[in-house]
Amino acid sequence: MRGRSDLAADPLRTWSSTRAVTAIVVALSIAVWSVPAIAAEGGVTLEQIMADPDWIGNGPEAPFWGESGDTVYFERKRPGEKINDLWAVEVGVEGSAPRRVPPSELSSFRRPGGDYSSDHSRYAYELEGDLFVQAADGGAIRQLTRTAERESRPRFLVGDARIAFDRGARTLVFDLESGLVSEPAELRLEDDPAEEKPEFDYLEAKQLRLYRKVAEEKADEEAKLEHERSLQREDPARPALPWYLGDKVEIVERSLSPAGDRVLLVTREKDAEEGRKDVMPNYVTRSGYVETEELRTRVGRDVPRGHGLLLLDLAQRERHEIDLKALPGIQDDPLVELRKQAVEWHVARGADREQVEKALKAPETRAVEIEEIAWSDDGRRLAVQAHSIDNKDRWIATVESIGVRGEPSPNDPSIGAKGEPSPGSPSGARLVPQHRLTDPAWINYRYNDMGWLPDGRTLWYLSEESGYSQLYVRDVESGETRRLTAGDYVVSDPTPDRSGAHVYFQANVDDPGVYEIYRVATATGETEQLTGFGGVNDFVLSPDETRLLVIHSEIDRHPELYVQAAEPRAPARRLTFTVSDEFQAIDWVIPEIVEVPSSHVDRPIYSKLYKPRDFDPAASYPAVVFVHGAGYLQNAHKGWAGYFREFMFHTLLAEHGYLVLDMDYRASAGYGRDWRTAIYRQMGHPELEDLQDGVAWLIANHSVDPERVGVYGGSYGGFMAFMALFRDPDLFAAGAALRPVTDWAHYNHGYTSNILNTPEIDPVAYEVSSPIEYAQNLARPLLIAAGMQDDNVFFQDTVLLVQRLIELKKEDFETAFYPLDPHGFVHPESWLDEYRRIFKLFERWVRRVE
Repeated sequence: MRGRSDLAADPLRTWSSTRAVTAIVVALSIAVWSVPAIAAEGGVTLEQIMADPDWIGNGPEAPFWGESGDTVYFERKRPGEKINDLWAVEVGVEGSAPRRVPPSELSSFRRPGGDYSSDHSRYAYELEGDLFVQAADGGAIRQLTRTAERESRPRFLVGDARIAFDRGARTLVFDLESGLVSEPAELRLEDDPAEEKPEFDYLEAKQLRLYRKVAEEKADEEAKLEHERSLQREDPARPALPWYLGDKVEIVERSLSPAGDRVLLVTREKDAEEGRKDVMPNYVTRSGYVETEELRTRVGRDVPRGHGLLLLDLAQRERHEIDLKALPGIQDDPLVELRKQAVEWHVARGADREQVEKALKAPETRAVEIEEIAWSDDGRRLAVQAHSIDNKDRWIATVESIGVRGEPSPNDPSIGAKGEPSPGSPSGARLVPQHRLTDPAWINYRYNDMGWLPDGRTLWYLSEESGYSQLYVRDVESGETRRLTAGDYVVSDPTPDRSGAHVYFQANVDDPGVYEIYRVATATGETEQLTGFGGVNDFVLSPDETRLLVIHSEIDRHPELYVQAAEPRAPARRLTFTVSDEFQAIDWVIPEIVEVPSSHVDRPIYSKLYKPRDFDPAASYPAVVFVHGAGYLQNAHKGWAGYFREFMFHTLLAEHGYLVLDMDYRASAGYGRDWRTAIYRQMGHPELEDLQDGVAWLIANHSVDPERVGVYGGSYGGFMAFMALFRDPDLFAAGAALRPVTDWAHYNHGYTSNILNTPEIDPVAYEVSSPIEYAQNLARPLLIAAGMQDDNVFFQDTVLLVQRLIELKKEDFETAFYPLDPHGFVHPESWLDEYRRIFKLFERWVRRVE
C-alpha cells in the first residue's frame, strides 16, 4: 500500500504548513526554488521552452485565396511585437517565396468573408470597416463607403443590383447603379407615439377643457404627426415608416431577406434584474492603486433569457409573432425528475419547501435561443435553428407563410416581380419543424452547421443523432431526409460548392487522430478522400473550386500551407516554411499514439506516450500523467497541439528519464457523443477512472514504478489533478493543478449548465463534481498555480481551496500566484516560473532526486 508513512518519516521531505500558509509565491520572484537552467540531453532548456513562442517561428494564420486564385494571402505575427502582417505567395509560380504585403497594397485586393453575386461575376467584401466590390476575376475595385462608422456583412440581394450591409444596429441597402443608400426597416425600441394612450390625468384633462390654445396645440401636434406619416407612406423618396417594437424588448439579431422584402428579428425581453457579477482586482497597475474589473455571473445566477421571433413583411406592412410552441417537445420538461429530487434535497437541508417549489417550478413552455438563421439564395425560404436553454434539444424549422384563409403557402413570395404585392401575400407565418435533435445529457455546442443548397428546397445540416457528427440533407417539400455520411467518425466544417453537387468537409475517418479532407456527392452520398497528408488538415476551397488550400500540421510542426487540386490524393505543393531552424534542430521526442485499454467501456483510451530514448523494459521508471484542459478537447491527435509548450516540456521530462502519458479521457472531443457525455452529472469520475486505467497500463506494460507517478494539468486538467489527488490519494505521488476549477458552482453558465444543469435544480451533481468537497483526502504533495487576472476560472477558486486546506490542517501543498496573468498566461517569465516549479515537484517527489 502507498500510504503517508514514507513522507511523514522524513521531515525534510514534507512540505511544512508554515510554507503552505505564508509562502504564497509571486510569479516573478523565483528565489524560493532557485535552480540552475533545466536542460534536456538534446540541449533544449526549460527557459527556451517557456520563452516567447516567436523563437519557434510564427506560422501562417487566417489564410485566404486572392480573387483570381493565383495568390494566397495569410497573416503572420511580427517577431517581438503584437502585430500581424499580411503576406502573399504566388501559387502558380514554382519556388515562389512569400512576401510581406506593403501598406500601400493592403486595399488593392479582396478579403474573405464577403459575398458573391448570383452569377459569381462580382464579390462584395469589407476591409477595415468599409465596403468594396470587385469583379470576381480580379478586375477593378470599387469602394462603396468611407466612413468613421463601421460597415460589415455585405451581401448581394436578389437581382445583384443592391447590396445589404450592417452599420451598427442598422441594416442598410446600397444601390450599385444610383449609389443610393436606403434603410428597409427602421427599428425603434419604443412605443408608437400615435398609439400611445396615456393614463387619465385630471389636471391635464382640465387644462384641455378650459384652455382652447392648449387643446389646439395638442391637435396641431397630432395633425403634424399624421401629416408626416402620410408623406412617408405616399412619397417614395422618403424613408418608410418606422417599426415600433415597444420598450419591453431588445433585438438580439436581425436578418434581411435576400429579396429585401422581409426582416426576421430575434428578440428577447429586457431584464432589469441581472445576476450579481464578480469583480477582479488588479494589484499591479500603472496608477499604483488597486483597480477592479467587473466579470461574469456564475452558473444559474443569470440564466439566459429566451428568444422570440418576429417577422416583418415590409411590403404588406405587417408584423407576425412566430409561435415557438410548434417545436415538438418544447412544452415537456426533461428535468421534471431532477426538480422533484432537488426539492427534497434542499428541504432536507433546512430550506422552506414552498419557497423551493416556487423557485424550481418548471416553465409552461421551455425557453429557447435562436442560434442560426438561414435564407435560401432567392429569399423565398427561411430556416432557423433553436436550442433549448436547458440544453436538451436542438430544432431546425422553416418559417412558412400562411395565406389569408389560413392555408399553408410555403412557395408564395411576398413581393411580385415588379415590387407589387403578389396574389396570396402572407397574412401570417408559422414554424414548420424539419428536424429535432434531443439528448438526455446535453446538445453539443459544436456541429450545428446548417444551410440551404442552391436549389432553394434542400437543407443541409450536421447532427450527432447517430452518435457522431454526420452530414444530412432534407428536402423540405417532400420531407425526405438522407444521411450523406455514416460511420464512427466526426464530420466538421461542411462547405457546399456553388452547384450544390458536392459538400467538402474535414473528418477523422480512418484514425481518430488524423483529420483529412473529403467531399461527398449530395445526390448519391458517394464520398471521396481528397488529401492524404496524415496529421491534422483544414482547407479553403479556391474561388473556381478546382483547388484546395490545405492547412497541414504534424505533432512536431505547426501548421503550414499547401496547395493541391481538389481531386482524390492529388499531389500537393508546399507554400510556406515558417518553422525556425532553431526549433527544427532540436531532436524532439515524438510521442506514440497508443490505445490504453479501458476497464469501464468497450473501447480504448487514445493517448500520447512519450518515452526516454534509451527505454529499457528491464529498468524501473518514473512517470507523469498530463491531463489536457477544456474537457471537450482532443489532444491525442497527430497534428500540432495548442499544448505545444507541454509537447516540448514532455521531451525534457523524457530526457530526464520519465514516461509521460497524455490521455484523451472520457469527455474529450473527436470520439463521438457517448465519449463526450459520459461525464454528465458526474464530472471528474469517468475521467479519473481513465487516469487510473492509464497508470495501471503504464505499470503493467512499461516498467513504471507505481510509487513514482505524478500528475499535472491546467484548467480542466487542473480540476482533474485535484480530483485525482483528493478522490484517489494513493494513485499519484504528487500533482500540480494549474488555473484549476475547485467548485463548479463558481463557473460560468454556458459551459457548466450543459454538464451539471444548475445548482438549484441539480445540487447533487455539483457536490459530486466539485474538488473542494473532497479536499480532506489530500495526502500527497500538491502545487496550485493560478493567474490573478484570470477572468475564466476566477482566482477566488484557488483562494477558497487554500482556505479549506488550511482549515483542514493540510501540510502538503504549495501555492504560486501570478499577478499579471489571465487564464492563458501571456508572460514568458510566468510560464517559466510555473513549469520550473512543476519540474522541481516531480524531481523531488516522483523521480525522487535527492
